[in-house]
Amino acid sequence: MVNNGKTKVVFLWHMHQPDYRDIVTGEYYFPWTYLHAIKDYVDMAAHIEAQPAAKAVVNFAPILLEQLDDYAQQVAAHLKDGSKIKDAVLASLVEPILPAPGTMAFTDLAKKYLRANQERMINRFPVYQELANIVGTFDEKPFISRYLNEQFLIDLGMWYHLSWMAEIPRRSDERIQKLQNKERNYTFDDRRELLQIIGELVASIGPRYHKLAESGQIELCMSPYAHPIVPLLIDLNSAKEAMPDVSLPNAAFYPDGRNRAKWHLNEGFKTFEQYFGKRPRGCWASEGSLSDETLRLLQEAKFDWAATGDSVLHNSLRASENHAVAQQIKADNQSLHRAYEFANVKINTFFRDDGLSDLIGFKYATWHSDDAVGDLINHMVNIANASKDPKNTVISVIMDGENAWEYFPENAYHFLHNLYERLTTHPQLELSTYSEVIDNQQPTPVTMPHLVAGSWVYGSFSTWIGDKDKNRGWDMLCDAKQQVDHALSKRSFSAAQLTQIEKQLALCEGSDWFWWFGDYNPAQSVSDFEYLFRRHLLNLYSLIEQPAPAYLHQVISVGGGDPATGGVMRQGHAN
Repeated sequence: MVNNGKTKVVFLWHMHQPDYRDIVTGEYYFPWTYLHAIKDYVDMAAHIEAQPAAKAVVNFAPILLEQLDDYAQQVAAHLKDGSKIKDAVLASLVEPILPAPGTMAFTDLAKKYLRANQERMINRFPVYQELANIVGTFDEKPFISRYLNEQFLIDLGMWYHLSWMAEIPRRSDERIQKLQNKERNYTFDDRRELLQIIGELVASIGPRYHKLAESGQIELCMSPYAHPIVPLLIDLNSAKEAMPDVSLPNAAFYPDGRNRAKWHLNEGFKTFEQYFGKRPRGCWASEGSLSDETLRLLQEAKFDWAATGDSVLHNSLRASENHAVAQQIKADNQSLHRAYEFANVKINTFFRDDGLSDLIGFKYATWHSDDAVGDLINHMVNIANASKDPKNTVISVIMDGENAWEYFPENAYHFLHNLYERLTTHPQLELSTYSEVIDNQQPTPVTMPHLVAGSWVYGSFSTWIGDKDKNRGWDMLCDAKQQVDHALSKRSFSAAQLTQIEKQLALCEGSDWFWWFGDYNPAQSVSDFEYLFRRHLLNLYSLIEQPAPAYLHQVISVGGGDPATGGVMRQGHAN
């Protein structure tokens, strides 16, 4: 790609799910990894494959790559020799005997088959909606389930998985169309065929993204291994940079946090190279969480670029250390749509345009796709026109590649197709990747003495620390880390044991548990994630052969809120 004077547009799609496995037993507690795989990760690749001129940056959390591989192997083994599938929801698709009608197990499984977007995924299919309406009566009239039969649960499970299918294979795979058209009375062969389709789709994800990267259509980048908030691992007090009055955990610091952050980067490299054959040049540090010290770590790891939310830039421009540079930026009419360097660290840092990104995440789902794409492109053209140097302007749209699309009709099929189609032929805008921008434009970054630590959410760490439940989680994690350090210093563990201890500790350090703690999140999601956090900590104590504290058997957060999009997404700016 030559520098042709067009304004560059970079879409960064972030793919991430925490590890839902109990790594001691291998059992999955929740099915979200394989469900988002067959719906979102497949479609995001297929849209780019369908338009050879399209480009994007795709970020994978390494822990997600490992789970996808595990699911693909489990499905293949089951189809080959009947090996057990260690995910109860997926296994139920081909279980020879399902729970008996009228039992609690029957009701529980039926309700699990309704964990999908009501408007876009359930109501779209009349038979699924009909079955779901019957399940909806169970709470008020529990006796209803006694009059149903196993076929009811079989059909409901089939429709649950059919509703989670990616839109492009739904339109192109005759097997999926045949199963949808059948509507009812699915046989065991039908169920097995759907499992085979699921296995094929999950197994295709890594190779498809690898091929797209080899062709130059996408740039692959990574997050640290288990998706921790790196600045907080390094220094809990970094939260005060954007929130001076924040209440912090009782623990003064996370023990040996910098080395743990380095471990997540090194382990992430190993996993990334295993699946994609080379090291990434860019890092979307978990949740775009950056600080001066985090940037130094990324420089030590030889990354060329990082990215975060534009609120981090706005906070940094207000910092007293950056006053002189901020005044010059204002005088030169420079903006967030360019590369920056901070704290003498030679890493190009790019900033998410929160306004544009949040239009996709929170507004366009209810618009006609032509209007939505037109509106987004008009905003981009206005940015290009307003720039004094449009050929060195980089417009960054950064969002997760999984949670937004279920709010759009047909998994955003029309929106994404039109978006790539119009941008690949636009006279003023050009799709690109961050490494292409660095290599071909060779931009001169704006240099600033200090980056105010924060994330893409509100420019702070308030989503992961400061709330009483979140702080309690941090104290529990710090306690566990101290016990791990003590155990490792007092006795010898085998290499295999050490590997398992480190992996289990890494899962406990992930960001997702802290995201969900708090009263403002939905009760069901909070319950799921706080349970899994305690389960991971209990496993950690078991692995170091130490008694677990009694508090790990007590619920630490309940939720009860009703946030937009069920809490799975946040807007970049606080309302």
